[in-house]
Amino acid sequence: MTRRRNLFWLAAAALAALQWPLRLALGAAPAGPLLPGLAVLGASFLLSWAAEVAEHDIPHGLALGVLAVVAVLPEYAVDVYFAWGAGKNPALTSFATANMTGANRLLIGLGWGAVLLTGWLFHKRREIRLEPAIGPELLALSAATVYAFALPFKKTLSLIDCGVFLAIFLYYMIGLAGGEAEEPDLAGPAALIGALRPSARRSAVISLIIAAAAVIYWSAAPFADGLVAQGRRLGVDEFLLVQWVAPLASEAPEFIVACLFAAKGRAASGLRMLIASKVNQWTLLVGMLPLIFALSAGRPIAMALDSRQAHEILLTAAQSLLALAIIFDLRFAWKEAAILGGLFLAQPFLTDPRARTAFSAAYLALAMWIFASKGSWRGTAAALKYAGAGRRA
Repeated sequence: MTRRRNLFWLAAAALAALQWPLRLALGAAPAGPLLPGLAVLGASFLLSWAAEVAEHDIPHGLALGVLAVVAVLPEYAVDVYFAWGAGKNPALTSFATANMTGANRLLIGLGWGAVLLTGWLFHKRREIRLEPAIGPELLALSAATVYAFALPFKKTLSLIDCGVFLAIFLYYMIGLAGGEAEEPDLAGPAALIGALRPSARRSAVISLIIAAAAVIYWSAAPFADGLVAQGRRLGVDEFLLVQWVAPLASEAPEFIVACLFAAKGRAASGLRMLIASKVNQWTLLVGMLPLIFALSAGRPIAMALDSRQAHEILLTAAQSLLALAIIFDLRFAWKEAAILGGLFLAQPFLTDPRARTAFSAAYLALAMWIFASKGSWRGTAAALKYAGAGRRA
């Protein structure tokens, strides 16, 4: 029964992913954002299962990092599409930053709390305790967050910013590369793939990643264009639609994988995966935007940020600082999840610049209060020492 159920979900994800390329091959007319969005969703599940299985062959910490990178490929595809378009038409710059800031805030605002909630539902645990091995994530996220505060004030994303963010990401991935591979505790379709012979398993993982990446490549543009067009038809602010709806579709499989970790008693691994995703999106994704923009424009120019985009980046950086303050003691509890979730859920309804400034101020004030308390530093020295000593996750 379990095998049939796993085969069903694997086939369902494959059909969801493949329906859009098949539709294109048959020359069917465009159908709005729903069908390409469904293809992105199906491909995202295939990617997440493949990356989970990869824990068989690479170190655990690196596996979580790779899983985080692979799982957010749909997010990268949509943002790269908008950034490339912005190089030809600067008016699209706002959509690139909207998608990037929405995805970053969604991970912390809802994702972290979802993992904690799942752990409580299955194991009655009201707190997640992280290991000092999370030091590389803390260092990378701290560096990227501190640097990101400069962006709203200079109101550009340049190739220099690209270099800084990519350097942080490279340092982070190098810090994860050591250690030993572990036998992962797989469930669902990932368990079906993981049960194959080693050679067949590796071939299946590589094939799934290549096929899903191809589907995402073909689907990202019509999905992004469809969202913007749908917003115009419905009279909805396209910026908000791209900021909130697109990330929900592309991040859903990643949330599910993290919650599955928590359901199996590995809430710390699920939370660490989402923290790794935050590092990836706050370094690699942000760093790629000005690079893609300059390549599209054909000259080394910076992306100009208007006041709205500057406010959104400041708000995202402030949320990141509060998140860091919360996990610096290597613990994540209910009251902290409630703070992050409450502040996040109010944002789609309060879009006035003054409200955005108030949200940013609230995040910063809470972060400073937590940093000022001695409890916020418990475990931090050990985590930073772990990363700095060259140990591996």
